[in-house]
Amino acid sequence: MAVYTPVDEATLEALVRAYGLGHLVRWHGIAEGVENSNFYVETSERRLILTLYEKRVDPADLPFFLGIMEHLAARGVPCPTPLVDLEGRTLREVEARPAACVSFLDGRAVRWPRNEHCRALGAALAGLHTAGLDYPGARDNALGPAGWHHLFERTRARADEVAPGLALEIEGELSALDAAWPTDLARGVIHADLFPDNVFFEGNELSGLIDFYFACTDSLAYDLAICLNAWCFERDGAFNATKARLLTAGYHRVRPLADAEIAALPILCRAAALRFLMTRLYDWLHVVEGALVTPKDPMEYVKKNRFHRGIQGPGAYGLG
Repeated sequence: MAVYTPVDEATLEALVRAYGLGHLVRWHGIAEGVENSNFYVETSERRLILTLYEKRVDPADLPFFLGIMEHLAARGVPCPTPLVDLEGRTLREVEARPAACVSFLDGRAVRWPRNEHCRALGAALAGLHTAGLDYPGARDNALGPAGWHHLFERTRARADEVAPGLALEIEGELSALDAAWPTDLARGVIHADLFPDNVFFEGNELSGLIDFYFACTDSLAYDLAICLNAWCFERDGAFNATKARLLTAGYHRVRPLADAEIAALPILCRAAALRFLMTRLYDWLHVVEGALVTPKDPMEYVKKNRFHRGIQGPGAYGLG
């Protein structure tokens, strides 16, 4: 979440009336994240999150994103539910941007997950995958292998400003992943961005999964690889094998992984690290002036990618 497009109080008051939610009580922008403009809004009747979809989001994808949230929430997945205005719409326009309001979830994100958080996350991710199997919609992963190549072409000339030799390293990793990419794994709806700031807890109990605006149809095990990258490295960059074992065990108990998925996990983890390296590198080199957001360091994911290149097999992630 972030704020790129400001919204004034009068606009929010009109929006609250359009949803029939009483009157505006308080509101503020949410600075976390890198993609859209987000606001906490409290009315006399309920709390909600307003999202304005910025230029990187294709408006044609919004029915998929909102539909998957409705689908998952109806099946017991703790995720936001899109709100419907008095005219029966889930999508509106605010400040010349497509916009939607979704329900507010209690709980808070943990910056540095503990073991019990990783176990709960694994189970919740598997529950999301299982609940999404019968979702009728589909969306290609715009940040899959083809997307990484596209981002590389837009960052290649300046990549070495971040670290000497980075462009050549990325080029080699792209070639290696193209050659090894698995194409026969179980597929379905994935979240594709389930970082700790997109997961809420009340104590050690997981209370919410948010920010479905990268959701797409892809290999389910790739989503697990994203979470291993996001949840199982410590502040000093060291990989925590215990957290990885608990995360994968929590997942496996709810949705047992196939042998092919387990075997592919090292490649998928490398790929997930490269995906976030590429988007962070692009954002680092193309800062939006005036945005209430701080670009994230791409070198964190360079180091993670190097770690995954050096492991001997899926046992490093707690799987035989």
